[in-house]
Amino acid sequence: MAALTWLLCLPLAGALTLARYGDHARAAAVNTLFSLAGLVAAGRLAQAVLANGPTFAFDGQFHVDALSACLVVLTSFVALTTALYSGPYLAREQVNGRMTAPRRRLYHAMYQLFLFTMLVALTTNNLGLLWVAMEAATLATALLVSVYRTPASLEAAWKYFILCGVGVAQALLGTVLLYMAAEKVVGMEGGALMWTQLNAVKGSLDPRIVGLAFAFLLLGYGTKVGLVPVHSWLPDAHAEGPTPISAVLSGLLLNVALYAVLRCKVLVDGALGTPLAGHLMLGFGLLTVLVAAFMLAHQRDAKRMFGYSSIEHMGLMTFAFGLGVPLANFAALLHMGMHALVKSAIFFCVGHAAQSCGTQTMADVRGLVRIDPLLGWGLVLGTLAIAGMPPFGVFTAEFLLLTTTVRELPWAAALLLLGLAVAFATLLARVQAMVFGDASHAPAARDRSRLPIVAHLGLALMAGLYLPRGVADWLHAAADVLAR
Repeated sequence: MAALTWLLCLPLAGALTLARYGDHARAAAVNTLFSLAGLVAAGRLAQAVLANGPTFAFDGQFHVDALSACLVVLTSFVALTTALYSGPYLAREQVNGRMTAPRRRLYHAMYQLFLFTMLVALTTNNLGLLWVAMEAATLATALLVSVYRTPASLEAAWKYFILCGVGVAQALLGTVLLYMAAEKVVGMEGGALMWTQLNAVKGSLDPRIVGLAFAFLLLGYGTKVGLVPVHSWLPDAHAEGPTPISAVLSGLLLNVALYAVLRCKVLVDGALGTPLAGHLMLGFGLLTVLVAAFMLAHQRDAKRMFGYSSIEHMGLMTFAFGLGVPLANFAALLHMGMHALVKSAIFFCVGHAAQSCGTQTMADVRGLVRIDPLLGWGLVLGTLAIAGMPPFGVFTAEFLLLTTTVRELPWAAALLLLGLAVAFATLLARVQAMVFGDASHAPAARDRSRLPIVAHLGLALMAGLYLPRGVADWLHAAADVLAR
Protein backbone atom coordinates (compact mmCIF):
# COMPACT_ATOMS: atom_id res chain seq x y z
CA MET A 1 0.00 0.00 0.00
CA ALA A 2 2.89 2.36 0.79
CA ALA A 3 4.36 1.85 -2.69
CA LEU A 4 0.99 2.60 -4.29
CA THR A 5 0.61 5.75 -2.21
CA TRP A 6 4.04 6.96 -3.31
CA LEU A 7 3.29 6.00 -6.91
CA LEU A 8 0.22 8.24 -6.99
CA CYS A 9 1.48 11.07 -4.80
CA LEU A 10 4.78 11.62 -6.61
CA PRO A 11 3.43 12.77 -10.01
CA LEU A 12 0.74 14.86 -8.31
CA ALA A 13 3.39 16.55 -6.17
CA GLY A 14 5.53 16.94 -9.27
CA ALA A 15 2.70 18.66 -11.14
CA LEU A 16 2.13 21.11 -8.28
CA THR A 17 5.85 21.81 -7.89
CA LEU A 18 6.43 22.36 -11.60
CA ALA A 19 3.32 24.50 -11.93
CA ARG A 20 5.11 26.91 -9.61
CA TYR A 21 8.74 26.47 -10.66
CA GLY A 22 8.45 24.91 -14.12
CA ASP A 23 10.10 27.87 -15.84
CA HIS A 24 13.28 27.48 -13.77
CA ALA A 25 16.47 26.43 -15.54
CA ARG A 26 16.49 23.13 -13.61
CA ALA A 27 12.82 22.31 -14.19
CA ALA A 28 13.68 19.54 -16.66
CA ALA A 29 15.93 17.90 -14.05
CA VAL A 30 13.14 18.15 -11.46
CA ASN A 31 10.71 16.56 -13.92
CA THR A 32 13.17 13.72 -14.49
CA LEU A 33 13.75 13.19 -10.75
CA PHE A 34 10.03 12.92 -10.03
CA SER A 35 9.70 10.43 -12.89
CA LEU A 36 12.67 8.42 -11.58
CA ALA A 37 11.17 8.26 -8.10
CA GLY A 38 7.89 7.14 -9.65
CA LEU A 39 9.65 4.30 -11.48
CA VAL A 40 11.21 3.14 -8.21
CA ALA A 41 7.76 3.15 -6.56
CA ALA A 42 6.31 1.25 -9.54
CA GLY A 43 9.02 -1.38 -9.24
CA ARG A 44 8.38 -1.83 -5.52
CA LEU A 45 4.65 -2.12 -6.14
CA ALA A 46 5.10 -4.69 -8.91
CA GLN A 47 7.47 -6.69 -6.73
CA ALA A 48 4.90 -6.81 -3.94
CA VAL A 49 2.09 -7.85 -6.30
CA LEU A 50 4.11 -10.62 -7.92
CA ALA A 51 5.23 -11.93 -4.54
CA ASN A 52 1.97 -11.65 -2.59
CA GLY A 53 -0.78 -11.43 -5.19
CA PRO A 54 -3.22 -8.59 -5.96
CA THR A 55 -3.26 -5.73 -3.49
CA PHE A 56 -6.01 -3.32 -2.39
CA ALA A 57 -5.72 0.19 -0.98
CA PHE A 58 -7.90 3.09 0.16
CA ASP A 59 -10.91 0.98 1.21
CA GLY A 60 -10.82 -1.08 -1.95
CA GLN A 61 -10.98 1.91 -4.29
CA PHE A 62 -7.59 0.94 -5.74
CA HIS A 63 -6.61 -2.55 -6.85
CA VAL A 64 -3.39 -3.73 -8.49
CA ASP A 65 -2.98 -7.19 -10.02
CA ALA A 66 -0.45 -8.67 -12.46
CA LEU A 67 -2.06 -6.94 -15.45
CA SER A 68 -2.14 -3.43 -14.00
CA ALA A 69 1.30 -3.85 -12.39
CA CYS A 70 2.78 -4.74 -15.77
CA LEU A 71 1.41 -1.59 -17.38
CA VAL A 72 2.32 0.58 -14.37
CA VAL A 73 5.99 -0.38 -14.72
CA LEU A 74 5.92 0.16 -18.49
CA THR A 75 4.22 3.54 -18.08
CA SER A 76 6.68 4.69 -15.42
CA PHE A 77 9.71 3.60 -17.45
CA VAL A 78 8.62 5.34 -20.66
CA ALA A 79 7.67 8.42 -18.62
CA LEU A 80 11.20 8.54 -17.17
CA THR A 81 13.02 8.17 -20.49
CA THR A 82 10.73 10.70 -22.15
CA ALA A 83 11.33 13.17 -19.33
CA LEU A 84 15.08 12.66 -19.83
CA TYR A 85 14.65 13.32 -23.54
CA SER A 86 12.46 16.38 -22.94
CA GLY A 87 15.13 18.54 -21.31
CA PRO A 88 17.55 18.93 -24.25
CA TYR A 89 14.65 18.86 -26.71
CA LEU A 90 12.87 21.79 -25.06
CA ALA A 91 16.14 23.68 -24.67
CA ARG A 92 16.70 23.54 -28.42
CA GLU A 93 13.06 24.45 -29.07
CA GLN A 94 13.59 27.56 -26.95
CA VAL A 95 16.65 28.46 -29.00
CA ASN A 96 14.54 28.00 -32.14
CA GLY A 97 11.93 30.37 -30.73
CA ARG A 98 9.12 27.80 -30.40
CA MET A 99 9.27 27.46 -26.61
CA THR A 100 9.12 30.19 -23.96
CA ALA A 101 9.52 30.04 -20.19
CA PRO A 102 5.74 30.06 -19.49
CA ARG A 103 5.17 27.35 -22.08
CA ARG A 104 7.96 25.27 -20.57
CA ARG A 105 6.33 25.57 -17.15
CA LEU A 106 2.99 24.48 -18.61
CA TYR A 107 4.68 21.57 -20.36
CA HIS A 108 6.42 20.20 -17.26
CA ALA A 109 3.39 20.61 -14.99
CA MET A 110 0.98 19.00 -17.45
CA TYR A 111 3.46 16.20 -18.14
CA GLN A 112 3.40 15.14 -14.50
CA LEU A 113 -0.38 15.63 -14.31
CA PHE A 114 -0.80 13.45 -17.41
CA LEU A 115 1.35 10.77 -15.77
CA PHE A 116 -0.79 11.00 -12.62
CA THR A 117 -4.00 10.42 -14.59
CA MET A 118 -2.49 7.42 -16.37
CA LEU A 119 -1.42 5.81 -13.10
CA VAL A 120 -4.81 6.43 -11.49
CA ALA A 121 -6.53 4.80 -14.47
CA LEU A 122 -4.25 1.75 -14.21
CA THR A 123 -4.60 1.25 -10.46
CA THR A 124 -8.18 2.22 -9.66
CA ASN A 125 -10.73 -0.48 -8.84
CA ASN A 126 -13.61 1.89 -9.48
CA LEU A 127 -14.84 2.05 -13.08
CA GLY A 128 -16.28 5.50 -12.42
CA LEU A 129 -12.91 6.77 -11.26
CA LEU A 130 -11.36 5.12 -14.31
CA TRP A 131 -13.63 7.25 -16.49
CA VAL A 132 -12.70 10.40 -14.53
CA ALA A 133 -9.00 9.64 -14.98
CA MET A 134 -9.42 9.18 -18.73
CA GLU A 135 -11.30 12.48 -19.00
CA ALA A 136 -8.60 14.25 -16.99
CA ALA A 137 -5.99 12.77 -19.33
CA THR A 138 -7.89 14.30 -22.25
CA LEU A 139 -7.67 17.75 -20.69
CA ALA A 140 -3.97 17.42 -19.81
CA THR A 141 -2.92 16.15 -23.23
CA ALA A 142 -4.97 18.81 -25.04
CA LEU A 143 -2.86 21.45 -23.28
CA LEU A 144 0.33 19.57 -24.13
CA VAL A 145 -0.54 19.20 -27.81
CA SER A 146 -1.28 22.94 -28.08
CA VAL A 147 1.76 24.13 -26.13
CA TYR A 148 3.40 25.73 -29.22
CA ARG A 149 0.32 27.95 -29.70
CA THR A 150 0.58 27.82 -33.50
CA PRO A 151 -2.65 27.72 -35.56
CA ALA A 152 -1.94 24.11 -36.55
CA SER A 153 -1.26 22.95 -32.97
CA LEU A 154 -4.36 24.73 -31.65
CA GLU A 155 -6.47 23.13 -34.37
CA ALA A 156 -5.02 19.68 -33.57
CA ALA A 157 -5.64 20.17 -29.84
CA TRP A 158 -9.22 21.33 -30.45
CA LYS A 159 -9.87 18.36 -32.74
CA TYR A 160 -8.39 16.02 -30.13
CA PHE A 161 -10.46 17.56 -27.35
CA ILE A 162 -13.75 17.45 -29.26
CA LEU A 163 -13.42 13.94 -30.68
CA CYS A 164 -12.03 12.38 -27.51
CA GLY A 165 -14.55 14.35 -25.44
CA VAL A 166 -17.38 12.84 -27.47
CA GLY A 167 -15.75 9.43 -27.12
CA VAL A 168 -15.39 9.73 -23.36
CA ALA A 169 -19.06 10.81 -23.20
CA GLN A 170 -19.95 7.54 -24.91
CA ALA A 171 -17.83 5.71 -22.35
CA LEU A 172 -19.71 7.52 -19.56
CA LEU A 173 -23.01 6.26 -20.95
CA GLY A 174 -21.57 2.75 -21.07
CA THR A 175 -20.40 3.09 -17.46
CA VAL A 176 -23.87 4.24 -16.37
CA LEU A 177 -25.46 1.25 -18.10
CA LEU A 178 -22.96 -1.07 -16.44
CA TYR A 179 -23.85 0.45 -13.08
CA MET A 180 -27.55 -0.07 -13.85
CA ALA A 181 -26.94 -3.77 -14.44
CA ALA A 182 -24.70 -4.11 -11.37
CA GLU A 183 -26.97 -2.22 -8.98
CA LYS A 184 -29.65 -4.88 -9.41
CA VAL A 185 -27.22 -7.56 -8.24
CA VAL A 186 -24.93 -5.98 -5.62
CA GLY A 187 -27.16 -3.09 -4.49
CA MET A 188 -26.44 0.61 -4.26
CA GLU A 189 -24.13 0.14 -1.27
CA GLY A 190 -22.38 -2.93 -2.56
CA GLY A 191 -19.76 -1.31 -4.74
CA ALA A 192 -21.65 -1.47 -8.02
CA LEU A 193 -18.74 0.14 -9.90
CA MET A 194 -15.94 -1.82 -8.22
CA TRP A 195 -14.30 -4.02 -10.84
CA THR A 196 -13.48 -6.80 -8.38
CA GLN A 197 -17.06 -6.85 -7.10
CA LEU A 198 -18.44 -6.93 -10.63
CA ASN A 199 -16.00 -9.63 -11.64
CA ALA A 200 -17.23 -11.81 -8.79
CA VAL A 201 -20.89 -11.54 -9.86
CA LYS A 202 -20.49 -11.05 -13.61
CA GLY A 203 -22.44 -14.23 -14.35
CA SER A 204 -25.51 -12.69 -12.69
CA LEU A 205 -25.49 -9.39 -14.59
CA ASP A 206 -28.27 -8.69 -17.10
CA PRO A 207 -26.68 -9.69 -20.45
CA ARG A 208 -28.84 -7.30 -22.49
CA ILE A 209 -27.78 -4.23 -20.52
CA VAL A 210 -24.16 -5.32 -20.27
CA GLY A 211 -23.94 -6.02 -24.00
CA LEU A 212 -25.31 -2.56 -24.81
CA ALA A 213 -22.93 -1.01 -22.25
CA PHE A 214 -19.91 -2.62 -23.92
CA ALA A 215 -20.90 -1.21 -27.31
CA PHE A 216 -20.70 2.31 -25.85
CA LEU A 217 -17.56 1.53 -23.84
CA LEU A 218 -15.73 0.13 -26.85
CA LEU A 219 -16.70 3.08 -29.03
CA GLY A 220 -15.87 5.57 -26.27
CA TYR A 221 -12.54 4.27 -25.06
CA GLY A 222 -11.78 3.06 -28.60
CA THR A 223 -11.67 6.71 -29.64
CA LYS A 224 -8.65 7.18 -27.39
CA VAL A 225 -7.17 3.86 -28.55
CA GLY A 226 -7.27 5.19 -32.12
CA LEU A 227 -9.54 2.55 -33.60
CA VAL A 228 -10.97 3.21 -37.06
CA PRO A 229 -13.30 5.03 -37.74
CA VAL A 230 -12.83 7.19 -34.60
CA HIS A 231 -9.10 7.70 -35.11
CA SER A 232 -8.78 10.98 -37.00
CA TRP A 233 -7.52 13.02 -34.03
CA LEU A 234 -4.40 10.91 -33.56
CA PRO A 235 -2.25 11.78 -36.62
CA ASP A 236 -2.87 15.50 -36.12
CA ALA A 237 -1.99 15.37 -32.44
CA HIS A 238 1.22 13.49 -33.19
CA ALA A 239 2.22 15.84 -35.98
CA GLU A 240 1.59 19.19 -34.28
CA GLY A 241 2.48 18.57 -30.63
CA PRO A 242 6.00 18.41 -29.16
CA THR A 243 7.80 15.20 -30.02
CA PRO A 244 8.01 13.95 -26.39
CA ILE A 245 4.20 14.15 -26.28
CA SER A 246 3.98 12.09 -29.46
CA ALA A 247 6.10 9.47 -27.67
CA VAL A 248 3.89 9.28 -24.58
CA LEU A 249 0.69 9.38 -26.62
CA SER A 250 1.77 6.29 -28.56
CA GLY A 251 3.60 4.61 -25.71
CA LEU A 252 1.26 5.34 -22.79
CA LEU A 253 -2.16 6.83 -23.53
CA LEU A 254 -3.17 4.33 -26.20
CA ASN A 255 -2.19 1.41 -23.97
CA VAL A 256 -4.14 2.76 -21.00
CA ALA A 257 -7.26 3.32 -23.12
CA LEU A 258 -7.03 -0.26 -24.39
CA TYR A 259 -6.57 -1.43 -20.80
CA ALA A 260 -9.91 0.21 -19.94
CA VAL A 261 -11.58 -1.72 -22.77
CA LEU A 262 -10.04 -4.99 -21.56
CA ARG A 263 -11.30 -4.54 -18.00
CA CYS A 264 -14.81 -4.10 -19.39
CA LYS A 265 -14.43 -7.05 -21.79
CA VAL A 266 -13.76 -9.43 -18.90
CA LEU A 267 -17.08 -8.46 -17.33
CA VAL A 268 -19.01 -8.70 -20.59
CA ASP A 269 -17.60 -12.14 -21.44
CA GLY A 270 -18.75 -13.45 -18.05
CA ALA A 271 -22.17 -11.83 -18.24
CA LEU A 272 -23.05 -12.87 -21.79
CA GLY A 273 -21.37 -16.26 -21.96
CA THR A 274 -20.81 -15.56 -25.66
CA PRO A 275 -17.85 -14.10 -27.61
CA LEU A 276 -19.76 -10.95 -28.61
CA ALA A 277 -17.19 -8.58 -27.08
CA GLY A 278 -14.36 -10.49 -28.72
CA HIS A 279 -16.08 -10.40 -32.11
CA LEU A 280 -16.54 -6.63 -31.89
CA MET A 281 -12.86 -6.21 -31.04
CA LEU A 282 -11.86 -8.53 -33.88
CA GLY A 283 -13.85 -6.48 -36.37
CA PHE A 284 -12.63 -3.08 -35.21
CA GLY A 285 -9.06 -4.35 -34.88
CA LEU A 286 -8.91 -5.84 -38.37
CA LEU A 287 -10.49 -2.77 -39.96
CA THR A 288 -8.01 -0.54 -38.11
CA VAL A 289 -4.99 -2.54 -39.30
CA LEU A 290 -6.04 -2.42 -42.95
CA VAL A 291 -7.08 1.24 -43.09
CA ALA A 292 -3.99 2.46 -41.21
CA ALA A 293 -1.63 0.36 -43.36
CA PHE A 294 -2.95 1.82 -46.61
CA MET A 295 -3.04 5.36 -45.19
CA LEU A 296 0.71 5.22 -44.48
CA ALA A 297 1.53 5.64 -48.16
CA HIS A 298 -0.33 8.98 -48.38
CA GLN A 299 1.60 10.76 -45.62
CA ARG A 300 4.24 13.43 -46.20
CA ASP A 301 4.93 14.36 -42.57
CA ALA A 302 7.15 11.90 -40.67
CA LYS A 303 5.29 12.20 -37.37
CA ARG A 304 1.92 11.79 -39.06
CA MET A 305 3.19 8.66 -40.79
CA PHE A 306 4.34 7.09 -37.55
CA GLY A 307 1.08 8.20 -35.97
CA TYR A 308 -0.74 6.01 -38.49
CA SER A 309 1.72 3.26 -37.66
CA SER A 310 0.60 3.53 -34.03
CA ILE A 311 -3.03 3.17 -35.18
CA GLU A 312 -2.07 0.04 -37.10
CA HIS A 313 -0.39 -1.54 -34.08
CA MET A 314 -3.27 -0.70 -31.76
CA GLY A 315 -5.48 -2.47 -34.27
CA LEU A 316 -3.24 -5.53 -34.05
CA MET A 317 -3.44 -5.54 -30.25
CA THR A 318 -7.21 -5.08 -30.29
CA PHE A 319 -7.54 -7.97 -32.74
CA ALA A 320 -5.30 -10.18 -30.57
CA PHE A 321 -7.27 -9.46 -27.42
CA GLY A 322 -10.47 -10.10 -29.40
CA LEU A 323 -9.31 -13.64 -30.15
CA GLY A 324 -9.38 -14.18 -26.41
CA VAL A 325 -7.24 -17.33 -26.27
CA PRO A 326 -4.34 -17.35 -23.76
CA LEU A 327 -1.54 -17.28 -26.37
CA ALA A 328 -3.15 -14.34 -28.19
CA ASN A 329 -3.50 -12.43 -24.90
CA PHE A 330 0.16 -13.13 -24.13
CA ALA A 331 1.20 -11.93 -27.61
CA ALA A 332 -0.89 -8.76 -27.28
CA LEU A 333 0.59 -7.90 -23.89
CA LEU A 334 4.11 -8.44 -25.22
CA HIS A 335 3.19 -6.30 -28.24
CA MET A 336 1.99 -3.50 -25.94
CA GLY A 337 5.36 -3.36 -24.25
CA MET A 338 7.42 -3.63 -27.41
CA HIS A 339 5.36 -1.05 -29.28
CA ALA A 340 5.65 1.42 -26.40
CA LEU A 341 9.45 1.07 -26.36
CA VAL A 342 10.11 1.04 -30.09
CA LYS A 343 7.60 3.68 -31.17
CA SER A 344 8.77 6.16 -28.53
CA ALA A 345 12.38 5.58 -29.66
CA ILE A 346 11.30 6.30 -33.25
CA PHE A 347 9.65 9.55 -32.22
CA PHE A 348 12.80 10.53 -30.32
CA CYS A 349 14.77 10.03 -33.55
CA VAL A 350 12.23 11.91 -35.65
CA GLY A 351 12.21 14.79 -33.16
CA HIS A 352 15.98 15.18 -33.38
CA ALA A 353 15.83 14.94 -37.17
CA ALA A 354 13.15 17.62 -37.35
CA GLN A 355 15.20 19.94 -35.15
CA SER A 356 18.38 19.33 -37.17
CA CYS A 357 16.72 19.77 -40.57
CA GLY A 358 14.12 22.34 -39.56
CA THR A 359 11.24 20.31 -40.98
CA GLN A 360 9.16 17.18 -40.43
CA THR A 361 8.44 16.81 -44.16
CA MET A 362 10.07 13.57 -45.24
CA ALA A 363 10.98 14.84 -48.70
CA ASP A 364 13.21 17.52 -47.13
CA VAL A 365 15.08 15.18 -44.77
CA ARG A 366 18.03 13.35 -46.31
CA GLY A 367 21.27 11.75 -45.21
CA LEU A 368 20.56 11.34 -41.50
CA VAL A 369 23.36 8.82 -41.15
CA ARG A 370 25.77 11.54 -42.27
CA ILE A 371 24.22 14.25 -40.10
CA ASP A 372 24.26 12.01 -37.00
CA PRO A 373 25.14 8.30 -37.38
CA LEU A 374 23.51 7.24 -34.10
CA LEU A 375 20.34 9.11 -34.99
CA GLY A 376 20.22 7.73 -38.54
CA TRP A 377 20.88 4.13 -37.60
CA GLY A 378 18.55 4.45 -34.63
CA LEU A 379 15.74 5.42 -37.00
CA VAL A 380 16.62 2.53 -39.32
CA LEU A 381 16.65 -0.03 -36.50
CA GLY A 382 13.51 1.41 -34.94
CA THR A 383 11.67 1.20 -38.26
CA LEU A 384 12.84 -2.37 -38.86
CA ALA A 385 11.69 -3.26 -35.35
CA ILE A 386 8.25 -1.64 -35.63
CA ALA A 387 7.77 -3.21 -39.09
CA GLY A 388 8.12 -6.63 -37.47
CA MET A 389 11.60 -7.69 -38.52
CA PRO A 390 13.48 -10.22 -36.38
CA PRO A 391 15.15 -10.36 -33.95
CA PHE A 392 13.23 -7.56 -32.22
CA GLY A 393 10.44 -8.22 -29.74
CA VAL A 394 7.72 -6.88 -32.06
CA PHE A 395 8.48 -9.78 -34.42
CA THR A 396 8.01 -12.28 -31.61
CA ALA A 397 4.65 -10.78 -30.66
CA GLU A 398 3.40 -10.61 -34.26
CA PHE A 399 4.61 -14.15 -34.98
CA LEU A 400 2.68 -15.50 -31.99
CA LEU A 401 -0.40 -13.55 -33.06
CA LEU A 402 -0.26 -14.75 -36.67
CA THR A 403 0.25 -18.41 -35.74
CA THR A 404 -2.67 -18.20 -33.32
CA THR A 405 -4.84 -16.51 -35.95
CA VAL A 406 -4.00 -19.20 -38.52
CA ARG A 407 -5.30 -21.78 -36.05
CA GLU A 408 -8.38 -19.84 -34.87
CA LEU A 409 -9.41 -17.67 -37.88
CA PRO A 410 -7.47 -18.65 -41.03
CA TRP A 411 -9.30 -16.15 -43.27
CA ALA A 412 -8.35 -13.25 -40.97
CA ALA A 413 -4.67 -14.25 -41.04
CA ALA A 414 -4.52 -13.46 -44.76
CA LEU A 415 -5.92 -9.96 -44.19
CA LEU A 416 -3.51 -9.34 -41.31
CA LEU A 417 -0.59 -10.39 -43.51
CA LEU A 418 -1.78 -8.01 -46.21
CA GLY A 419 -1.86 -5.08 -43.78
CA LEU A 420 1.52 -5.97 -42.30
CA ALA A 421 3.10 -6.30 -45.76
CA VAL A 422 1.78 -2.93 -46.94
CA ALA A 423 2.95 -1.22 -43.75
CA PHE A 424 6.37 -2.90 -43.95
CA ALA A 425 6.97 -1.82 -47.55
CA THR A 426 5.78 1.74 -46.99
CA LEU A 427 7.76 2.38 -43.82
CA LEU A 428 11.01 1.00 -45.20
CA ALA A 429 10.71 2.93 -48.47
CA ARG A 430 10.05 6.23 -46.73
CA VAL A 431 12.68 5.86 -44.03
CA GLN A 432 15.36 4.66 -46.45
CA ALA A 433 14.99 7.91 -48.38
CA MET A 434 15.30 9.95 -45.17
CA VAL A 435 18.33 8.15 -43.80
CA PHE A 436 20.60 7.54 -46.78
CA GLY A 437 21.92 9.74 -49.54
CA ASP A 438 23.58 13.14 -49.45
CA ALA A 439 23.09 15.06 -46.24
CA SER A 440 20.67 17.97 -46.61
CA HIS A 441 21.96 19.83 -43.55
CA ALA A 442 25.11 20.22 -41.49
CA PRO A 443 25.83 17.73 -38.67
CA ALA A 444 23.85 18.46 -35.51
CA ALA A 445 25.18 18.90 -32.01
CA ARG A 446 24.80 15.78 -29.88
CA ASP A 447 23.34 15.67 -26.39
CA ARG A 448 22.43 13.21 -23.69
CA SER A 449 18.88 12.74 -25.00
CA ARG A 450 20.24 10.04 -27.33
CA LEU A 451 20.35 7.74 -24.30
CA PRO A 452 16.60 6.92 -24.33
CA ILE A 453 16.88 5.82 -27.98
CA VAL A 454 19.62 3.34 -27.15
CA ALA A 455 17.83 2.11 -24.02
CA HIS A 456 14.49 1.49 -25.73
CA LEU A 457 15.87 -0.22 -28.82
CA GLY A 458 18.25 -2.26 -26.66
CA LEU A 459 15.40 -3.58 -24.52
CA ALA A 460 13.31 -4.38 -27.61
CA LEU A 461 16.25 -6.31 -29.08
CA MET A 462 16.85 -8.20 -25.83
CA ALA A 463 13.18 -9.19 -25.64
CA GLY A 464 13.38 -10.58 -29.15
CA LEU A 465 16.55 -12.56 -28.53
CA TYR A 466 15.73 -13.82 -25.04
CA LEU A 467 12.68 -13.10 -22.91
CA PRO A 468 13.65 -13.71 -19.26
CA ARG A 469 11.64 -16.41 -17.49
CA GLY A 470 10.44 -13.95 -14.86
CA VAL A 471 9.09 -11.54 -17.48
CA ALA A 472 7.38 -14.36 -19.38
CA ASP A 473 5.74 -15.63 -16.18
CA TRP A 474 4.60 -12.09 -15.41
CA LEU A 475 2.99 -11.75 -18.84
CA HIS A 476 1.33 -15.15 -18.44
CA ALA A 477 -0.08 -14.03 -15.08
CA ALA A 478 -1.38 -10.82 -16.67
CA ALA A 479 -2.96 -12.83 -19.51
CA ASP A 480 -4.66 -15.06 -16.94
CA VAL A 481 -6.43 -11.99 -15.52
CA LEU A 482 -8.10 -11.51 -18.90
CA ALA A 483 -9.10 -15.18 -19.15
CA ARG A 484 -11.12 -15.29 -15.92
